[in-house]
Amino acid sequence: MYAWIWRRLPGAWPAKTAAAAGIVIAVAAVLWYALFPQLEAKIQFDHGVVQTPAPSATPGG
Repeated sequence: MYAWIWRRLPGAWPAKTAAAAGIVIAVAAVLWYALFPQLEAKIQFDHGVVQTPAPSATPGG
């Protein structure tokens, strides 16, 4: 799949590398700002996790 994408990108390898990096950044931004916030509302990843308070740093406390 990646070889197919690489062959379809225009230009020499520096231009292909820049275009591929831009595509990866764009996909990551869409996932981070659009998809993941919608999923977080439906799937509670922290549901059922019990957090215990940290032990006191003072001696005898």
